[in-house]
Amino acid sequence: MVGDYKDVFGMDGPLARSLPGYAYRPEQAAMAKAVGLALARSEALIVEAGTGIGKTFAYLVPALLSGRSVIISTGTRTLQDQLFHRDVPLLAKGLGLPVKLALLKGRANYLCRHRLELATQQGTLLGEERGASRTLTRISRWAASTKTGDLSELTDLPEQSSVWPSVTSTRENCLGQQCPQFSRCHVFDARRAAQAAEIVVVNHHLLLADLALKDEGFGDLLPGAEAVILDEAHQVPDIAAQFFGQTWSVRQLQSLMRDSAAEMTAAGVRAPAVSAAMTAVETALEELRGALPSGAGRHEWAQLPDAFLDLLPELETSIGDLAGQLDGLGAGAGTANCARRAGTLAASLADLRAVPEESGLRWVEANPSGLLLQFTPFEIADRLREYVEARPCAWVFTSATLAIGDDFSHFAARIGLPDSRTLRIDSPFDYRTQARIYLPPKMPEPQNPNFAARFIEACAPLLEASGGRAFLLYTSYRGLAEGVAALKERFPNPPFPVLVQGQAPREALLNRFRELGNAVLLATGSFWEGVDVKGDALSVVAIDKLPFASPDDPLLKARLEGIRRRGGNPFFEYQLPQAVLALKQGVGRLIRDVEDFGVIVIGDPRLRTKAYGRLFMESLPPSPVITDAAEGAEFLRERLATFRRTGS
Repeated sequence: MVGDYKDVFGMDGPLARSLPGYAYRPEQAAMAKAVGLALARSEALIVEAGTGIGKTFAYLVPALLSGRSVIISTGTRTLQDQLFHRDVPLLAKGLGLPVKLALLKGRANYLCRHRLELATQQGTLLGEERGASRTLTRISRWAASTKTGDLSELTDLPEQSSVWPSVTSTRENCLGQQCPQFSRCHVFDARRAAQAAEIVVVNHHLLLADLALKDEGFGDLLPGAEAVILDEAHQVPDIAAQFFGQTWSVRQLQSLMRDSAAEMTAAGVRAPAVSAAMTAVETALEELRGALPSGAGRHEWAQLPDAFLDLLPELETSIGDLAGQLDGLGAGAGTANCARRAGTLAASLADLRAVPEESGLRWVEANPSGLLLQFTPFEIADRLREYVEARPCAWVFTSATLAIGDDFSHFAARIGLPDSRTLRIDSPFDYRTQARIYLPPKMPEPQNPNFAARFIEACAPLLEASGGRAFLLYTSYRGLAEGVAALKERFPNPPFPVLVQGQAPREALLNRFRELGNAVLLATGSFWEGVDVKGDALSVVAIDKLPFASPDDPLLKARLEGIRRRGGNPFFEYQLPQAVLALKQGVGRLIRDVEDFGVIVIGDPRLRTKAYGRLFMESLPPSPVITDAAEGAEFLRERLATFRRTGS
């Protein structure tokens, strides 16, 4: 029988004794009880846990006390590192429970000793990046001493460095047990540690690759798991779609040819026939690129020129010829692996060409570095359900944004588990006193050319009252650019620092925002979620428009078409609920702690002019709604004065 964990979470319990500043939260204990029940029954549970509940501890406590083998999957590396380095060890110590803990990342995060040797032998693997050879020398020195091979130990190695893919392996180019460095393989060591651990911390990409591909590492992660807990679970359906579709890229082909040349050099083999086959592949690729309209962009399959479609079988044949030539070398495991990769690329191109139109959406994405041919199935819910049901253990999905009001049916349907037990726990924060929701009156429609300027004008009194301290969140890059221009026009000499997404990496911008304490950050996309700024550095979160996804996005098109084909209504079944959940994410940036306060601004007049606006309004925190900027400005001035006077 699962208890209510009062002895653990109560003020006389081990957490209160061991954690400084600990406070009992009944919402946290309620979630822990539900998670403990799911673990005991080996069933699926979906939990929306409002901000401030402490959901991380709410699932970690029952996981640790269950004595079961548990995989914890997160949406971001930041949370993954926080769980491994801080939260799990802290809780385990507080509970007096020694635990075998492992952190497992995707193979692209680990040094591959074999590919490091190849890169050292053949500098062309490094590309043309300035200082690449110097970087390689540093990596070689580090490789001699690292125990984990985790490249995050090299804190000054940029993730975009051309050296990175040259010293890591992929699923395609890994030699597995045939690798001459297999006994010292960091990926294999990390997998082995994970299989021996009681708690394994992974991310959604790795977990779903393991589900769908079963060969991201060496063997399945899941057979030994008795429970899987997915935090930031709202990301799972979109990530799953990547693994249940198909992708064929020119970059994979170029990587294969570079690796083939390096492996032949390492084996001391010269093969004119292989070189001729590579030249034929490169020629076919150039002709393929030339058959597309110039410039970057996405092209749906039905709109592709006949010349492009006619060249695909020729490219497939030339890749198959390269596979045959490599296979005939007999020069060891490296070239044999390249032959297998070439055969796989030829076969996957054939598969993608043969996909039935009724099963999903195909398109080509052209960019300066190459071409991507992609297929996304119309529906992934059934496949995801099959994978979950094939592993009879507890599955817990949790996030702050999973329900529309009290209704979980949208998310539950997307993951294929419509009959799962659900639980929604409201935030313990006092939104009625901590926040105001400002809906500017007389705003133009979002497509109006004056919208960006009017939005900044509506926000201006609040920015002046707060002295900055704001996130201005946009739903598109175009809107962001227009917002930056409008802010400059309204504040030619701004009385606060202005930061703009793209000026620096995301984490660097956030750290700068926190350090300045009074900045205005204009951003889109990734700043809508996973961003935590506590205290008075953030007092205004302003959102320009309702976050409906772009109708040009191929993934969205595939989902909408799938709904149409089964007779559903794409707008009400998908676009509207997704926009509601996205708005909840953006609004959730403001109040992150019991002492936080501020004003939420939503500039889109459709909240009040459209019938569906009610659904958005019901999803917002229960704060007073105001339409007078002066009232919002006064609220900010009073709260900031109190904060400065009391220090909180």
